[in-house]
Amino acid sequence: MNTSSPKTTALTTVMHGLMSRYQERVPDVMAIINVMISEGLIEKPEDIENDHIAFRTLGVPHLGIASFEKIFLHYGYQKRDYYKFEGKKLDAFWFSPPEPHYPRIFVSELRVGDLSEEAQRIIHSYTQEVTSDPVDSLNLDNGADVDNFLHQPLWRTPTLSDYLTLLKESEYAAWVIYNRYYLNHFTISVHNLHEGYNTVAEFNEFLEKRGFKLNDSGGKIKKSPDGGLLQSSTVAQMIEAEFANGETHTISGSYVEFAERRVLPEFADLPADQIQRKHRRDGFEAGNADKIFESTYTSQTRK
Repeated sequence: MNTSSPKTTALTTVMHGLMSRYQERVPDVMAIINVMISEGLIEKPEDIENDHIAFRTLGVPHLGIASFEKIFLHYGYQKRDYYKFEGKKLDAFWFSPPEPHYPRIFVSELRVGDLSEEAQRIIHSYTQEVTSDPVDSLNLDNGADVDNFLHQPLWRTPTLSDYLTLLKESEYAAWVIYNRYYLNHFTISVHNLHEGYNTVAEFNEFLEKRGFKLNDSGGKIKKSPDGGLLQSSTVAQMIEAEFANGETHTISGSYVEFAERRVLPEFADLPADQIQRKHRRDGFEAGNADKIFESTYTSQTRK
């Protein structure tokens, strides 16, 4: 993709907007970046390779993956593997970037039709306010417009009662009904850091020594069966949320993930200074992601 094309300019604007607002909303982001700088792991935030970013959506008319993906397909992302999360009633796809310096994107969608009638009623009472696909009315080459769209409410602010009812059945549904399309997490690629910090195990130890709380669902390190993808994450920080009628409640916000992608066996003999993203394990692993989702769940945040 031409580096000066409207699509590239827009994508850069969108990514900058996502990350800057995410950093404002999730104190752990800058806290982790600052300790990385103080320890000499990086010199500036831009030195971090962002492995992937993730979004959560609802499978309802005019929304969900079918709508959301139009944004990033326009920018040259390619739709890749499908994942199904039976217990959590989720579907997901990942999207590979047009250039290696952009993050992968992981988009999940709640199978709303698999929920109870009450939960479906609550969700549709909000999402029925969206009467056409909102992405269709966007100028996708205008990065500022897309950035604003990704940070604006798609439906009215939920009531605390509706939020708590959804929370009992689907913590994912409750998170989305309040947070909408806000960025769920970004992911630090640890394999490109200095020796001593360039594995998830070592980076986890580095974080925990500095007081960061890690998601331990399925163990603190989530490892793919092939051993090529290892992941961990912080537990989502709690935020004071304002609901309809001025009610407030502390809820899960977003979190930070860490990924170690090991070199593929066929490239094992490559000198370290020649290893690029294409030489490492790509894609995702449903078993890992299933546990990472729980970074926002009360089973983790209430520990």
